[in-house]
Amino acid sequence: MSPSVCGQATKVQLSTVPAPERSHTRSSRKLVPGILIVAGLTWIFAIRYGQSQVFDVSLPLDSPHYQRLKYHCADVPPISKDEYLTRQTDLAELLHTLGGKAYIAEPGANTQFYANFSNTNWRLSERPLLLLISPTVSKSPAGETRVQPQMTILTPKFEATRAKKLPIPTVDGLPVKYAKWAEEENPYSVALSPYGCSASAPSHARDPEGGIIFVDDNVRKFIDDGLKHARPDTIQVLTAVPAITAMRERKSAAEIKILKCANEATLLAVREVHKQLYPGIRESQARSAVASILGAAGLMNGGCLTLFGENAALPHGSGTDRTLAESDFALFDCTASLHGYWSDVTRTVSLGPSHLSAHQREIWEQVYAAQGVALSVARNGTRTGLVDESVRKMLLGVGYGQYFTHRLGHGIGLEVHEHPYLRGGNNQIIEIGHTFSNEPGIYIEGEGKQFVSMCIVIWRFGSRGKQGIITDSDEDLQVGVRLEDCFYIAADGKAVLLTEGVGGQARAPWLP
Repeated sequence: MSPSVCGQATKVQLSTVPAPERSHTRSSRKLVPGILIVAGLTWIFAIRYGQSQVFDVSLPLDSPHYQRLKYHCADVPPISKDEYLTRQTDLAELLHTLGGKAYIAEPGANTQFYANFSNTNWRLSERPLLLLISPTVSKSPAGETRVQPQMTILTPKFEATRAKKLPIPTVDGLPVKYAKWAEEENPYSVALSPYGCSASAPSHARDPEGGIIFVDDNVRKFIDDGLKHARPDTIQVLTAVPAITAMRERKSAAEIKILKCANEATLLAVREVHKQLYPGIRESQARSAVASILGAAGLMNGGCLTLFGENAALPHGSGTDRTLAESDFALFDCTASLHGYWSDVTRTVSLGPSHLSAHQREIWEQVYAAQGVALSVARNGTRTGLVDESVRKMLLGVGYGQYFTHRLGHGIGLEVHEHPYLRGGNNQIIEIGHTFSNEPGIYIEGEGKQFVSMCIVIWRFGSRGKQGIITDSDEDLQVGVRLEDCFYIAADGKAVLLTEGVGGQARAPWLP
């Protein structure tokens, strides 16, 4: 009800009162503006107060509202000690085959993969703390060669006690070694000295056969340079070769289980927020709500890129904290972690079917269809670039190709973005255990667009969707649409959605 309507109602009410004396009538007329102001303020307060109660992001994390999410991943265990030891042994055997003396990494995704700690446990600084994994060779009672992993931590001497608290699993009989460097020492010489590799070591202590030190490709340049300057001429310090970097790419059953639950819980959080959207809610309110619900679901580091209306036309825009209108799309691109493994889910949603134009629906449906094309093409043995190229060809055929401006997808695991990538020109072959995001999008600056991002796992599905071309009448629409669900390649070589357990793909903008 507007203030003018409220004023009319007041007049009607006043007109039903018996006419008083003339002087009293004049007084009543003087009161009318005040009554209208009070009524208008009351109406505005009621609307604002009512809207503030629609979406209460301050609900406690143990609220019954979130109970079904709270326990969604409660029974999913972290990676076991046995799996860590298998990874370490596989790396040690590969290093032995390659003639490698050691593999060196800084706290990050690869130390998490091999040693159960990352930069969450140990923040990077100018003082290096390094993980070194080296092969130790022995003979079994039967005379067979046995290769086992020796785990070593290079640590600042004054931090040694803290370093010893890192939860590193080790093979029985081979405890972690700690190489401590004092402030006045060269840490890289200390790191290489156990392998007879330090240029500062006496000549009789150097390994005459030489060898290779493989350095993780995420190590900072000053550390890589320090290792190279500290080595003798007989030792090579090289960036880890593809055979080493690929060891994280193919996920185990335990990893897939964690990734599934993280992605399912993230999608459920987005759906929960979608139910509570209303005209007038701000981007920041919706973003905070998603983060709260992700935390309630037991996930860590939860966050969500939240873009309303034309703001979604920039795929990674920062938004303007604008309010949501009835005819807007709302884009949510959300990530969170479980036991170190990440989710990545995107939904472009609406308040309901009645508020969208035919062009908005058409754009959303073509992005949805593009997801289906990707799922049908992604198979064990397929070139990664072909998946991206197939989606691009489909969107080009229906008139939207120029608006799909980024790669189709990325690997996902201990990092949100990791190898392998679904992008044009990539000749890497898809293998069983690979995980990818599947996130086609249409972004029309000045016309309105929608972006649908979906991560997929190779398992099933096929292409679907209808034809459509942007016409001149679309030019006033500014929109971005992306849909994303991650998937993995299953044992049968097909793509399977990580979100399949909770329904998988969105069915419509109002059914995410």
